[in-house]
Amino acid sequence: MALKGASFTLPFFLGFALFTAVPMVMALKESLYTEKGSGLGFGAKTVEFVGLDNFVQGFSDGRFWASMLRVALFAVISIPLIQVASVGLALLLDASAQRVADRFRIPLLVPYMIPGIVATLIWIYLYSPAVGPLTPFLALFGIEADFYSGELIWVSIGNLMAWSGIGFNMLIVYAALRSVDAGVYDAARIDGASEWRIAWSIKVPLVRRSLVLTTVLSIIGTLQIFSDPMLFKSMAPETVTRDFTPIMSIYDWAFQQGNFNYAAALSVILALVVGAASALFYRLTNKAPTS
Repeated sequence: MALKGASFTLPFFLGFALFTAVPMVMALKESLYTEKGSGLGFGAKTVEFVGLDNFVQGFSDGRFWASMLRVALFAVISIPLIQVASVGLALLLDASAQRVADRFRIPLLVPYMIPGIVATLIWIYLYSPAVGPLTPFLALFGIEADFYSGELIWVSIGNLMAWSGIGFNMLIVYAALRSVDAGVYDAARIDGASEWRIAWSIKVPLVRRSLVLTTVLSIIGTLQIFSDPMLFKSMAPETVTRDFTPIMSIYDWAFQQGNFNYAAALSVILALVVGAASALFYRLTNKAPTS
């Protein structure tokens, strides 16, 4: 019986091995080599083993680490805001009647169902000062907003990520809230606790594990952000540069400059940073609450 249950995980492990583990091993192998041209660059290139030279260059690459810091600061601001909005919506749904919650649950999840590229294109149109509706609407109130400027580009990207991510996080938190025994809330009400007190002191602590899960997923996704700024780059190349995010820097080294070995080293470094950040957050939050 246990073997039959475990067999349901087989597709996941096959996909993980094929699309995650194997590429990671290949990237680690490629990062230990480099291509060198002979003569004045007209001869055939040779592949040479250089050991950790690519990693030494990567750890001293100021532009790469600047992009890492840029995305890290964005994550520190955007992830808590998205989590607060997700928890707030989940608490509102949980406090509503089941009939009302069923009506709003799916519409709130619709943005997450839309493919990321499609969602980005929609928002690029909305942000456009030439054809989009947001710029003339804000102009009615005397507000001049250039959503592609250096001051607002991260706000534009953050709004897009919040629009698509809040519904997913909300659904996970809401599911955790629905699994809590209603008798816990009834006992609190008998003791005179208000609904706000119940939400803050009972509901939120009981869904802590779900909040940790969604936050870890958000950390992983945000540090690896690529498609959103890449599409914004087509509209604002002077703001969104080729090394605007770590993944964009890796993409540039691999497919624009043709240095796949160094790009592989940077990808391994990024994987280590993402893993360390996620593990650190999990370790800091995965502690039993004190009574």
